[in-house]
Amino acid sequence: MKEKIITKKILKWYDLNKRSLPWRKKLSPQKKQYYTLVSEFMLQQTQVVTVVPYFNRFIKKIHSLKKLANVKEKKLIKLWEGLGYYSRARNLKKTAQVVIKKFKGKLPDNFNDLVLLPGIGHYTASAILAIAFNKPYIPLDGNIQRVLKRYLYLKKDKEIEKDSLSQKKAVFGISSRSNDYAQALMELGALICKPNNPTCYQCPISKNCKSYKKKDFNLAKSNKKNRDKYFILKVFKKNQRYLLVKNTKFNFLKNLSIFPMDELFNPKSFNENFNFKMSNMNMNIKIQFIKNNIKLPSSYWINKKKLDSYMLPSFTKKVVRYLERN
Repeated sequence: MKEKIITKKILKWYDLNKRSLPWRKKLSPQKKQYYTLVSEFMLQQTQVVTVVPYFNRFIKKIHSLKKLANVKEKKLIKLWEGLGYYSRARNLKKTAQVVIKKFKGKLPDNFNDLVLLPGIGHYTASAILAIAFNKPYIPLDGNIQRVLKRYLYLKKDKEIEKDSLSQKKAVFGISSRSNDYAQALMELGALICKPNNPTCYQCPISKNCKSYKKKDFNLAKSNKKNRDKYFILKVFKKNQRYLLVKNTKFNFLKNLSIFPMDELFNPKSFNENFNFKMSNMNMNIKIQFIKNNIKLPSSYWINKKKLDSYMLPSFTKKVVRYLERN
């Protein structure tokens, strides 16, 4: 496999500058696959610096695919608490169960089987194949997309669509060290080709970078906008306690504890109390205090003074803290 000059330069830079991360340690093939699976789920929409302590704690308590498949949900969610996007944790467990049952405990090493597992899309499948199995895939995460956009000076809407970027990433070439090369490209975006103030003087490929030549490092953004959604959040309060319900109503924060809420569709006027961003959704929240205590299905009371002792999503904790400040 003949490597391009750009490939060699990036790998040389990576060997000298890579961060020491727990899933990059020398591991047996089986552990490498498990560590990669867990880390890639955690890294979905979460930065490396945030993930590392959670990953270490998670691996210490759940150190194998078999243990993950059998872990109780309460323990799983407690270990995940603070990372948000709890559906990732549930899908991670479901994936472990499928792998144990259908693949005899061995993570599939092909794209078609991987993308059928819960919570694994094209990006995560590509990352697992490259990092865990050393297969020639380049996963297009946000870091690699940024390097690609700047290197080729991609500005037009059509150029920055995912299908177009998937084709253009061929400019990076491939390597017999596919596991290192995928991480090298990610690292280059995270440490050098940062969203703001890229440190081009440290970049191994700056001489051929079109954005560097033009001294224009602004990134073209997709016109895709976050969806605005509107909710009435109902507050039942009794002394130091708030009433929460198990969420079976909305697709977000599924089966987690939230305040009772109703969604409003296209309201003519809406004076929200606060906003909360979740994935590609802008949640506009209006608070309604309810004086009459009524019984709601799957509800329970929490003590505000013991907030951190409950397994709650960050959204619910933010609401409680907002209520206590106002």
